[in-house]
Amino acid sequence: MNRMERLTPLLKQFVEKGPAGVACTVVKSGEVLYEGSCGYADAENRKPIEGDTIYRIYSMTKPITCTAALMLYERGLFLLNDPLEQYLPEFGSPMVYRYNGYGSRMAVPAAGPIRVKDLFAMTSGLTYGGNSTETERQTEAVFKDAVSTMDMRALSKALAAVPLAFDPGTGWKYGASHDVLAALIEVLSGETFGEFLRKEIFEPLGMTDTFFRIPESKRDRLSKLYARAEDGTLTPDTGRDAPFQPGCRHESGGGGLLSTIGDYTRFAQALARGGELDGVRILGRKTVQLMATNRLTPQQMQQMAEFNPKNKGYGYGLGVRVLVDPAAGGINGTIGEFGWAGMAGSWVLIDPKEELSVVYMQQLVPPLDGYIQPRLRSVIYGALE
Repeated sequence: MNRMERLTPLLKQFVEKGPAGVACTVVKSGEVLYEGSCGYADAENRKPIEGDTIYRIYSMTKPITCTAALMLYERGLFLLNDPLEQYLPEFGSPMVYRYNGYGSRMAVPAAGPIRVKDLFAMTSGLTYGGNSTETERQTEAVFKDAVSTMDMRALSKALAAVPLAFDPGTGWKYGASHDVLAALIEVLSGETFGEFLRKEIFEPLGMTDTFFRIPESKRDRLSKLYARAEDGTLTPDTGRDAPFQPGCRHESGGGGLLSTIGDYTRFAQALARGGELDGVRILGRKTVQLMATNRLTPQQMQQMAEFNPKNKGYGYGLGVRVLVDPAAGGINGTIGEFGWAGMAGSWVLIDPKEELSVVYMQQLVPPLDGYIQPRLRSVIYGALE
């Protein structure tokens, strides 16, 4: 028996526990080792997951954004240690919130500038919206209007007006850094973010079903997104799709793309093979190595693990998790394996040493990622010869 076929009952188990439908593709050195799916893209109408099903990949957009930015790095248009304000002047003289021993808050000048590398590595002090800090509360208000009214340059300027959660470089916080990176790409390239991705990555790699807006001709292929109640009941979640509609100018570098499992597998295989696929090179081999090099201190790695326990054993490179301590995470993978995941449970694993890529797709919130993704990884690595 092909040990990779152990994925088939595992996918069925996932569908029994949560998502309406799932799909997984494993490729090594250009050879498809496993391709399987289970369940429905539309459970109400019993429409199965197909090879051309389109998914909201949310934060799996981030590795694409960081790859695009590194293409400009390779052209000499910026250096990682450059102050961000050199290209986005709105980030000159950043402010940061500080708290005294009595809990009083004050916005004061940051100890230093945000550097471009801080955007890649989530060490900028920018956050997502939330309610645990004043930075998160103000960022929440910014994002409330962003989808309907802001392109990426306008979003960057709005975020720059919010005091940071910490001095740049001193902490790790998952947040809007890659949305600002999209604005940087626009300034340096002179094109919209979506146009740059189309010309430089999607068309060269043959990713014909990856985009920010869903074309009318492909709308019937978009999987439903489901919300899962504590008792396991699934309800279609239709309230998050405004960014994907025609006319929206918001092209989120942090979470805005739609894609298929086949398209994303081509992108992942390009990185797994050192930046090249089928004669198309999107990044140099040494730049991929730099992307997959941990940049976090032990304290910052702890902050990343606290953000999501499945990150234990991982550091963070230029926009991707990076495996640095397999024993700490109980992981049978390769040191240097990298990737990321999306809010609805999509997940990518890229292992250059094995020339291995794994792309998994589902559409579920919350995604049960702490249960699903480690099991996928343990089965796949256990099946390698």
